[in-house]
Amino acid sequence: MLNDIILIVFMCLLYGYWHNAQKAKEVALKAAIAHCRLIDVQMLDDYVALSSVRLKRDRLQKLWLQRSFVFEFSSTGNERYNGKVLLMGRRVDSVYMDPYRIE
Repeated sequence: MLNDIILIVFMCLLYGYWHNAQKAKEVALKAAIAHCRLIDVQMLDDYVALSSVRLKRDRLQKLWLQRSFVFEFSSTGNERYNGKVLLMGRRVDSVYMDPYRIE
């Protein structure tokens, strides 16, 4: 009986983490698409991939789960460049992009 309760609690926690991760991925994807449109480059594959997760404190010393997502973009249509979206919780902290060629 106790084992079943522990298993159910564990499964609920696992589902909660997965659901939160999916929401964070949606936020990162929207941020990457918006940033690519803003600087007039093409986001490739309309996809972001989780590259790292860690605990980090913000300026107010509050502890957050920082997720890093990577994506690819092109400025000319011939080359692929990498970009990165950093989230603190579900808030976009920053968007970084590799140097790219402008035509």
